[in-house]
Amino acid sequence: MEIGHGGADFCFDNEQPRHQLYLAPFQLANRPVTNAEFLEFVRDGAYSQPQLWLSEGWALVQREQWRRPLYWAESLDHEFTLSGPRAINPHSPACHLSYFEADAFARWAHARLPGEAEWEIAACTAAPELQGSFLEHGNLHPVPAASSVGVQSAQPLAQMFGDVWEWTQSAYAPYPGFKPLAGALGEYNGKFMVSQLVLRGGSCATPAAHIRPSYRNFFPPAARWQFSGLRLARDA
Repeated sequence: MEIGHGGADFCFDNEQPRHQLYLAPFQLANRPVTNAEFLEFVRDGAYSQPQLWLSEGWALVQREQWRRPLYWAESLDHEFTLSGPRAINPHSPACHLSYFEADAFARWAHARLPGEAEWEIAACTAAPELQGSFLEHGNLHPVPAASSVGVQSAQPLAQMFGDVWEWTQSAYAPYPGFKPLAGALGEYNGKFMVSQLVLRGGSCATPAAHIRPSYRNFFPPAARWQFSGLRLARDA
């Protein structure tokens, strides 16, 4: 299989070169994890279960006293959004999650996060059209998917683009044969290829024209401020 940007249209240097790789069979959930599902994780006391967390994440949870997603009220019934406080929609994708929270949820759900190659192959194969809730729709917050089914569903992949950036388990590293562009563009991407994880798909605050299947966003694992969520994966 191949991933990476192909063609003559614009892309950033970190999306190239296009290259071959091997992927074992895998499954992706047909939609991102919802608020209702993440609420189960919170109410199950997952933020106090060290066995679910990576070591650095557990130290952060204890130090910062994390008990719920960023912007969720302590009552767990409303959240702060760009339009002010609103009731938490149980069917909307959970957002403002760190990588540590996404990884812990996946472990709690007996699943895992996808690799970025798995995500891109699935997006190009099963969701080739860039359809989703982007900045132009004016929602400025994730909205529910048309259907709600789980990891092993035969339903088509939904919400691959827009709504929430999806954490992957892939370190932000150069592709084989990568060469940074000269000048400022080379400074932007190549110099950050350390201690970051890749996110895919765009969000409700991303312009639609800015996204393509090969686009690689990246943040440190503790970052929570972006519209970042997760989609579960499993080995097939």
